Amino acid sequence: MAAELFFSRTGMDRGRVQAKLDEALAGADDGELFLEYSQSESFSFDDGRLKAANFDTSQGFGLRSVCGEAVGYAHANELSEEAIGRAAQTVRAVAKGHSGMSSGAPARTNVKLYPDIDPLESANFETKVKLLAEMDAYARAKDPRVRQVSCSLAGEWQSVEIIRAGGETYRDVRPLVRIYVSVVAEENGRQESGSYGGGGRAGYETFITPEYWKAAIDEALRQALVNLASVPAPAGEMTVVLGPGWPGILLHEAIGHGLEGDFNRKKTSAFSGLLGQRVAAPGVTVVDDGTIGGRRGSLSIDDEGTPTSRTVLIEDGILKGYMQDRQNARLMGMAPTGNGRRQSYGSMVMPRMTNTFMLAGDKTPEEILASVKKGIYATNFGGGQVDITNGKFVFSCTEAYLVEDGKVGAPIKGATLIGNGPDVLTRVGMIGNDMKLDSGIGTCGKNGQSVPVGVGQPTLRLDGLTVGGTAQAA
Repeated sequence: MAAELFFSRTGMDRGRVQAKLDEALAGADDGELFLEYSQSESFSFDDGRLKAANFDTSQGFGLRSVCGEAVGYAHANELSEEAIGRAAQTVRAVAKGHSGMSSGAPARTNVKLYPDIDPLESANFETKVKLLAEMDAYARAKDPRVRQVSCSLAGEWQSVEIIRAGGETYRDVRPLVRIYVSVVAEENGRQESGSYGGGGRAGYETFITPEYWKAAIDEALRQALVNLASVPAPAGEMTVVLGPGWPGILLHEAIGHGLEGDFNRKKTSAFSGLLGQRVAAPGVTVVDDGTIGGRRGSLSIDDEGTPTSRTVLIEDGILKGYMQDRQNARLMGMAPTGNGRRQSYGSMVMPRMTNTFMLAGDKTPEEILASVKKGIYATNFGGGQVDITNGKFVFSCTEAYLVEDGKVGAPIKGATLIGNGPDVLTRVGMIGNDMKLDSGIGTCGKNGQSVPVGVGQPTLRLDGLTVGGTAQAA
């Protein structure tokens, strides 16, 4: 599919394009021509009607020359030999006076973690609009307290071809779909919301079945009704239990970014220079795994052509490695891990997470909760902020409960978790045996670029974490 898109349809000659690329990268350490064609669509249903239906087609190339720490990059949305030739003249300047030895090509893989399909064709327009209307009607009929329902459906596919000097070529076709619902419920003049989203690298088939979308709405409504009964959150230092799955977003933001290669090469991460040292409590093992079939954060190959891998970052509390693209791996004397990612052809490659999660321990969730004298149990999170240089974070809980004498009590509203990633890792007191990945909704931002990711974790007990709230802890 990729070869047809980029050469037969555009009229470009592969031999002439290869010659321009070889000339552009002469004397460089690394680099590639990244060709991309993508289509995306999105539908949103709000206030009982279809609010928006969008379709977009994008194509272009990015040409990169890497010389030591310097990078020359040029891109255009025109797929032609002339445009690539102009880009080649631009990036060639970075290699002037540089006598590098071209890095070896990425290893090849026959592994396909998702089908070569266009998910936009897996259901027609009428089916998608009808689905959203049915979701809206189902949610409103489910409970008389429902006041507002917002649903959305999105799909895309991205075809890429990566060409290196000398003629090595790597191709991938990447499907991605997402479904989302938000419900607002009202009781006695008070309104609260709940939401659920899911998706992955597949067609729409799984996500538009009644079994799937009804369960999604039931979960969103459950959260909204729980929040209607919530009381002000306590504040102070206390024991915090994190639920499995999506709460791994805290791990992703507060710890994951600090384990990316570029921050550690530049020594701006709180984890810089700590390889082989204890950075977490015993039992804490964190991995980044881009090889899980069909997951939102998975890739058969990264955006440099390197196969993704299961990279152990922390093992039993000891820092073992970083997530690497090719440039930072070479400069640090390490191996690339398949984490070189970019938002599109117009974006620079950076080391980024794929699916990042903590492995399971040996405690049941019931044991963990029973061990808590006084604290909170947080099962869902909204937005958060983190400072990579010191790991300090602030995260807001969208669903959390009081815990007293081992019993889960009233839901609470307005709780925020405050701390820093390296310190939190040392405060892990108990690790559950119920590791779970998120439902397929994660998007990660870094330096203005967004890419799909996955997160996950088991139930965790964190001792002595600061909780911000509106009621003082007794």
